[in-house]
Amino acid sequence: MNIAEIAAQLEHNGYIILDKPLPDALSAQLLMRCHDDGSGRFHAASIGRGAEKQQIGSIRGDIINWLDANNRVDRAYLAWMEELRLGLNAALFLGLFDFECHYAIYGAGTGYAKHSDVLRGKRNRILSTILYLNEDWQPGDGGELVLFDPTGESVLATVTPTFGKMVIFLSESFPHEVLTSHTTRRSIAGWFRASGS
Repeated sequence: MNIAEIAAQLEHNGYIILDKPLPDALSAQLLMRCHDDGSGRFHAASIGRGAEKQQIGSIRGDIINWLDANNRVDRAYLAWMEELRLGLNAALFLGLFDFECHYAIYGAGTGYAKHSDVLRGKRNRILSTILYLNEDWQPGDGGELVLFDPTGESVLATVTPTFGKMVIFLSESFPHEVLTSHTTRRSIAGWFRASGS
């Protein structure tokens, strides 16, 4: 992981797309964890927070499971992201305090409409991260991430969710959406947060 390069791109562009920054072995283990085995680990994702929290499948169709620091594989990913947090704080003085993340599975026919990762009334999410866990992704499978400029009008990037790819961007600056997936789409979505969250 070249933290200096990541920091420079975030400072200049506000986002970066990394091709397989994690060891392949760790990504493969994370993929094994990102499966709904029917045990109840995964549940339908919601939008909003507090009293406004609700499940609206037409807006957001994924099922999620928060990573567990007691699990060896999850802990290895969280340790990797902790190294990134410390490095970005040293380089950019972002005041990143902690990191939260969940596995996300989009079934065929689901996506996530254009949205911001900053919860209304809070400014605690500073950087958003997405790690893709889709082996053998093919054009036509859908599920691409569309990253918009801060106005939400112009497309900055359309990111294919290929295995091991990671996207990092400023949470407040870039609205984004997940296009409808035509096959099962797997990822880990996370947020570096500021203190006081």
